[in-house]
Amino acid sequence: MVAGGRAASIPRRDRRAERREATRAEILVAAWGLVHERGLAELSLRDLGERVGMRAQSLYSYFESKHAIYDAMFEEGNRELLRRMEAARDSGADAEDRFRRAASTMIDFALEDPERSQLLFLRSLPGFQPSPAAYEPAVQVLQIARDGLAELGVTRPELLDLWTASVSGLTQQQLADEPGGHRWRKLLDDLIDMYLAFARPPAPRKRGTR
Repeated sequence: MVAGGRAASIPRRDRRAERREATRAEILVAAWGLVHERGLAELSLRDLGERVGMRAQSLYSYFESKHAIYDAMFEEGNRELLRRMEAARDSGADAEDRFRRAASTMIDFALEDPERSQLLFLRSLPGFQPSPAAYEPAVQVLQIARDGLAELGVTRPELLDLWTASVSGLTQQQLADEPGGHRWRKLLDDLIDMYLAFARPPAPRKRGTR
């Protein structure tokens, strides 16, 4: 009891909604498992239903289509990337250190799960277009890269495009030619050095020097 003899107001839990979200999460875990075993394009609703103990038709109670499952997976993957990128951004000693940490975080995230990278970065599923809500974390990830470059004095939009294309190229070369290896991953520091030498504006000349 609280003061005045009135019972404390305790918000009622929506157990049905909690069960629904738990089932959706279980379906996504199973979907990732199948994708890792068989490939991104080989996700089967029948196999997915069997894995979670329901008929394929019952999946439509939780996701309206197979693309809706991909959409939820897309959002989940990008939210995890955003979480890691925010941690990298907040842990650097200075602007360049933060930029290098973010780049390492990005490429390591992409290399650790090729199927997830295919979904997030390659748009290889015919007809699949992520929803605005699912795409929003990816927009925030790009903003972290934009802010990191701005801290280094790099603000031209085309230089952001050059940076993202360079990291993407290095990542895809590693995934395509030596999955699980380090041949291209170990070139990241050299890539950053070359990029910053080209993109970063020169330091202002001190007065009285030639």
